[in-house]
Amino acid sequence: MITLHKEETLKNEILHVLNEAKKKKHPIIFSYVTKVAQTDPLQIFSIFASLHKGKRFFWSTPEQNFILCGVGTEMTLTNDQDSVHRFYTIEAIWNEWKHYTHVFGQKDYGSGPMLFGGFSFDPKKENKSSKWSEFSSARFHLPCLMVTKHDEEMYLTINKIVHRDDKLEELFQHFESYQNMFKRNYIPYKEKNPSQQDKKIYYQEKWLQTVQKATELIKANRFEKVVLAREVLLSFDQPIPINLVLNKLKKTLSTSYLFAFEVGKKCFVGATPERLVKKKGIQVFSTCLAGSIKRGKNKIEDDLLGEQLLHDPKNLLEHEIVVRMIKNAFEKCCDEVETKDSPTLLKTQNIQHLYTPIKGKIKNGFSLMDVVEKLHPTPALGGYPKKEALQFIRDEEPMERGWYAAPIGWIDLEDNGEFVVAIRSTLIDHRQAYLFAGCGIVQDSIPEEEWKETEIKLGPMLYALGGTKDE
Repeated sequence: MITLHKEETLKNEILHVLNEAKKKKHPIIFSYVTKVAQTDPLQIFSIFASLHKGKRFFWSTPEQNFILCGVGTEMTLTNDQDSVHRFYTIEAIWNEWKHYTHVFGQKDYGSGPMLFGGFSFDPKKENKSSKWSEFSSARFHLPCLMVTKHDEEMYLTINKIVHRDDKLEELFQHFESYQNMFKRNYIPYKEKNPSQQDKKIYYQEKWLQTVQKATELIKANRFEKVVLAREVLLSFDQPIPINLVLNKLKKTLSTSYLFAFEVGKKCFVGATPERLVKKKGIQVFSTCLAGSIKRGKNKIEDDLLGEQLLHDPKNLLEHEIVVRMIKNAFEKCCDEVETKDSPTLLKTQNIQHLYTPIKGKIKNGFSLMDVVEKLHPTPALGGYPKKEALQFIRDEEPMERGWYAAPIGWIDLEDNGEFVVAIRSTLIDHRQAYLFAGCGIVQDSIPEEEWKETEIKLGPMLYALGGTKDE
């Protein structure tokens, strides 16, 4: 319940925004931001399932020091153009709203008006699958309510687009009702883990043949590297509870970003170790992640495998291609670009990767979306050179990636934001889940070994969904 003093202050702010909407003859985004007591954002995600099913998102950094949970959709921005203009169209529309935004309260990094969403991997891919029909080439939501955990502080943001003909009392009720919903002591519904009924593995022979074809073209100098992905379909005896999947991923993949984005009856969920780009002020960061090997059964074996990875020519080449491309992209948009001379190891639950961080300072005239556009897809998800690798994927890869391996994340009105690469992911559709995994192909790649690598990468999501591995 909003106190009497705050009630009058909030009403005055709403009245001011109503007058601005009339004066400017344009709707205004009004964001009410307030500090709240610490709570579990994942529990908020679960609590609002019945009220805003199909209109929620969740985001968490590996350190869990920055978490977002959004419910409801106050505004949706979409774009289905089949070119890079989809990045800039979203950015242009969002930038226009800067002139029509009013924030009231204690705004901090990651609170206030913000878009959350993502892009498809390749809008030019033909024979598109109906399973991705609700997910546009670009789709972003401004939530009705959002909880932000930033270090030791937590903020509640309530958004409302105010039109000049809106009524003061009805607008006030919007903010009061959402604040009351947030404060109410709900008893979360205890959902059960579903049981797997079926597992369908698609086009194994076709995929292996495609890997072989890729290695032959690489040896013929058509391109240096290409990333090939495949999918698995799991079917269950009851609807898959998104919050239980996120909870399992949170516990088992502590070095990964968590994300969930609902569109209607479907939800795209993942636990990715790979940051595409983060921008905070003028500081810009990215991650070069390519080359991998399994984890060991004990520390001695794990260390030996890690050393093997650090000195393996095939994996070092795969990694070097990624570092080279990301550094080149950064140098177009950033000053003072810094990176390491050699990779280190990033270990997740069941796999370890070659890892090189990179950072810079954004140049005048460049934005977060500029960096996203120049980086996507990195050689870790597409290949190198980009144009030739993408064309091979478009022509030869038997699946449609949709949002798999594409940028997903958030952006605010100050051009702060972060996007990750949507790998280690699944598209959940009621009682079904499509799982995706890929691997980098270079000239020395062996098809059967690459298939085994995708099996390893599918493992954590299989576990989170309650699925079973192949015999």
